Amino acid sequence: MANKVKFGLKNVHVFPITTDSADEVVFGDVIKVPGAVTLGLDAEGDANEFYADDMVYWAEYSNNGYSGDLEIALIPEDFEVKILGNTRDSNGAIVESADDKSVPYALAFEFDGDDKKTRHILYHVTSSRPSIQGKTKEAQTTPTTDTLSMKAIAATDTRQIKARLTEGSTGYDTFFTAPYKVVPATPAP
Repeated sequence: MANKVKFGLKNVHVFPITTDSADEVVFGDVIKVPGAVTLGLDAEGDANEFYADDMVYWAEYSNNGYSGDLEIALIPEDFEVKILGNTRDSNGAIVESADDKSVPYALAFEFDGDDKKTRHILYHVTSSRPSIQGKTKEAQTTPTTDTLSMKAIAATDTRQIKARLTEGSTGYDTFFTAPYKVVPATPAP
Protein backbone atom coordinates (compact mmCIF):
# COMPACT_ATOMS: atom_id res chain seq x y z
CA MET A 1 0.00 0.00 0.00
CA ALA A 2 1.26 3.50 -0.77
CA ASN A 3 1.26 6.34 1.73
CA LYS A 4 -1.78 8.58 1.79
CA VAL A 5 -0.12 11.19 4.01
CA LYS A 6 3.33 12.15 5.27
CA PHE A 7 4.36 13.55 8.62
CA GLY A 8 7.38 13.86 10.85
CA LEU A 9 10.96 14.78 10.05
CA LYS A 10 14.02 12.96 11.33
CA ASN A 11 17.33 11.32 10.47
CA VAL A 12 18.90 14.38 8.87
CA HIS A 13 22.38 13.58 7.56
CA VAL A 14 24.82 15.47 5.34
CA PHE A 15 27.65 14.23 3.14
CA PRO A 16 30.31 16.90 2.38
CA ILE A 17 31.32 17.08 -1.28
CA THR A 18 35.11 16.69 -1.41
CA THR A 19 35.53 16.54 -5.21
CA ASP A 20 33.11 18.33 -7.53
CA SER A 21 33.64 18.07 -11.29
CA ALA A 22 31.64 17.23 -14.39
CA ASP A 23 33.29 13.80 -14.40
CA GLU A 24 32.94 12.89 -10.75
CA VAL A 25 31.47 13.99 -7.44
CA VAL A 26 33.05 12.44 -4.34
CA PHE A 27 31.45 12.61 -0.91
CA GLY A 28 33.19 12.67 2.47
CA ASP A 29 32.13 10.99 5.70
CA VAL A 30 28.55 11.42 6.84
CA ILE A 31 27.66 14.01 9.47
CA LYS A 32 24.53 13.31 11.52
CA VAL A 33 22.40 16.40 12.20
CA PRO A 34 20.11 15.57 15.15
CA GLY A 35 17.22 17.74 16.31
CA ALA A 36 15.30 18.32 13.07
CA VAL A 37 12.32 20.61 13.65
CA THR A 38 11.08 21.72 10.21
CA LEU A 39 12.18 21.55 6.59
CA GLY A 40 10.59 23.71 3.92
CA LEU A 41 11.82 23.59 0.33
CA ASP A 42 10.26 25.53 -2.52
CA ALA A 43 10.68 24.44 -6.13
CA GLU A 44 12.82 26.89 -8.12
CA GLY A 45 12.26 27.56 -11.81
CA ASP A 46 10.56 29.93 -14.17
CA ALA A 47 7.70 29.51 -16.59
CA ASN A 48 8.94 29.64 -20.17
CA GLU A 49 6.30 30.55 -22.70
CA PHE A 50 6.37 30.85 -26.47
CA TYR A 51 3.61 32.77 -28.22
CA ALA A 52 2.31 31.98 -31.69
CA ASP A 53 -1.09 32.26 -33.36
CA ASP A 54 -2.03 34.96 -30.82
CA MET A 55 -1.80 32.56 -27.85
CA VAL A 56 0.60 30.62 -25.67
CA TYR A 57 1.68 28.03 -28.22
CA TRP A 58 4.17 26.19 -26.03
CA ALA A 59 5.04 26.32 -22.32
CA GLU A 60 7.28 24.57 -19.82
CA TYR A 61 8.80 25.14 -16.40
CA SER A 62 12.54 25.06 -15.90
CA ASN A 63 13.89 22.96 -13.02
CA ASN A 64 16.39 25.01 -11.05
CA GLY A 65 16.27 22.86 -7.92
CA TYR A 66 14.92 23.98 -4.56
CA SER A 67 15.48 26.67 -1.97
CA GLY A 68 14.32 26.85 1.60
CA ASP A 69 15.13 26.43 5.26
CA LEU A 70 16.06 23.64 7.65
CA GLU A 71 15.26 24.41 11.27
CA ILE A 72 17.15 22.30 13.81
CA ALA A 73 17.59 22.32 17.57
CA LEU A 74 21.30 23.22 17.38
CA ILE A 75 23.79 23.15 14.52
CA PRO A 76 26.40 20.45 15.24
CA GLU A 77 30.00 21.66 15.54
CA ASP A 78 31.04 19.13 12.87
CA PHE A 79 28.67 20.88 10.45
CA GLU A 80 30.12 24.28 11.32
CA VAL A 81 33.67 23.04 10.70
CA LYS A 82 33.27 20.57 7.81
CA ILE A 83 30.48 22.35 5.89
CA LEU A 84 30.51 26.05 6.84
CA GLY A 85 34.32 26.18 6.89
CA ASN A 86 34.77 27.42 10.47
CA THR A 87 37.88 26.27 12.33
CA ARG A 88 38.36 24.63 15.71
CA ASP A 89 41.31 26.07 17.64
CA SER A 90 43.55 24.18 20.07
CA ASN A 91 41.25 25.11 22.98
CA GLY A 92 38.22 23.70 21.16
CA ALA A 93 36.66 27.07 20.28
CA ILE A 94 34.77 27.20 16.98
CA VAL A 95 36.08 30.25 15.11
CA GLU A 96 34.32 31.96 12.20
CA SER A 97 36.49 34.01 9.86
CA ALA A 98 35.85 36.32 6.92
CA ASP A 99 37.98 33.90 4.88
CA ASP A 100 35.89 30.78 5.63
CA LYS A 101 34.87 28.80 2.55
CA SER A 102 31.80 26.62 2.85
CA VAL A 103 31.53 23.38 0.92
CA PRO A 104 28.51 21.93 -0.86
CA TYR A 105 26.98 18.73 0.46
CA ALA A 106 24.28 16.14 -0.08
CA LEU A 107 21.35 16.37 2.35
CA ALA A 108 19.46 13.22 3.35
CA PHE A 109 16.37 13.08 5.60
CA GLU A 110 13.31 10.98 6.38
CA PHE A 111 9.55 11.53 6.57
CA ASP A 112 7.11 9.11 8.17
CA GLY A 113 3.94 8.10 6.39
CA ASP A 114 0.74 6.30 7.29
CA ASP A 115 2.13 3.11 5.70
CA LYS A 116 5.89 3.46 5.08
CA LYS A 117 8.77 5.78 5.86
CA THR A 118 10.31 7.67 2.93
CA ARG A 119 13.93 8.78 2.71
CA HIS A 120 14.98 11.70 0.51
CA ILE A 121 18.33 12.99 -0.71
CA LEU A 122 19.26 16.28 -2.36
CA TYR A 123 22.56 15.80 -4.19
CA HIS A 124 24.11 19.31 -4.22
CA VAL A 125 23.18 21.74 -1.44
CA THR A 126 24.77 24.96 -0.25
CA SER A 127 23.89 26.80 2.96
CA SER A 128 24.13 30.30 4.29
CA ARG A 129 25.57 31.03 7.69
CA PRO A 130 22.85 30.81 10.34
CA SER A 131 21.62 33.80 12.30
CA ILE A 132 22.49 33.94 15.99
CA GLN A 133 19.44 34.07 18.26
CA GLY A 134 18.70 33.77 21.94
CA LYS A 135 15.79 34.57 24.19
CA THR A 136 15.46 35.17 27.90
CA LYS A 137 14.09 32.33 29.99
CA GLU A 138 10.54 32.96 31.20
CA ALA A 139 8.17 30.95 33.42
CA GLN A 140 8.54 28.06 31.01
CA THR A 141 11.74 27.12 29.23
CA THR A 142 11.29 27.46 25.47
CA PRO A 143 14.33 26.41 23.43
CA THR A 144 15.47 28.56 20.53
CA THR A 145 16.45 26.86 17.30
CA ASP A 146 18.96 27.36 14.50
CA THR A 147 17.86 27.80 10.88
CA LEU A 148 19.95 27.09 7.80
CA SER A 149 18.85 28.72 4.55
CA MET A 150 19.78 26.48 1.66
CA LYS A 151 19.75 26.06 -2.09
CA ALA A 152 19.68 22.63 -3.77
CA ILE A 153 20.80 22.36 -7.40
CA ALA A 154 21.66 19.57 -9.82
CA ALA A 155 24.72 17.44 -9.13
CA THR A 156 27.62 18.47 -11.33
CA ASP A 157 28.30 14.98 -12.70
CA THR A 158 24.82 13.41 -13.07
CA ARG A 159 22.56 16.50 -13.16
CA GLN A 160 20.33 14.71 -10.63
CA ILE A 161 18.70 16.97 -8.06
CA LYS A 162 16.76 14.69 -5.74
CA ALA A 163 15.85 11.07 -5.11
CA ARG A 164 13.45 9.40 -2.70
CA LEU A 165 13.08 5.80 -1.61
CA THR A 166 10.39 4.10 0.49
CA GLU A 167 10.91 1.64 3.30
CA GLY A 168 11.51 -1.91 2.04
CA SER A 169 13.19 -0.81 -1.21
CA THR A 170 16.74 -1.84 -2.12
CA GLY A 171 19.10 0.86 -0.86
CA TYR A 172 16.79 2.00 1.95
CA ASP A 173 18.83 0.45 4.77
CA THR A 174 22.11 2.03 3.60
CA PHE A 175 20.59 5.42 2.73
CA PHE A 176 22.35 7.25 5.56
CA THR A 177 25.77 5.58 5.24
CA ALA A 178 26.55 6.88 1.72
CA PRO A 179 24.60 9.01 -0.77
CA TYR A 180 22.08 6.91 -2.69
CA LYS A 181 23.25 5.99 -6.19
CA VAL A 182 20.52 5.98 -8.81
CA VAL A 183 20.09 2.66 -10.60
CA PRO A 184 18.90 3.20 -14.20
CA ALA A 185 15.57 1.56 -14.98
CA THR A 186 15.62 -1.43 -17.27
CA PRO A 187 13.74 -0.62 -20.49
CA ALA A 188 10.53 -2.56 -21.02
CA PRO A 189 10.79 -5.27 -23.72
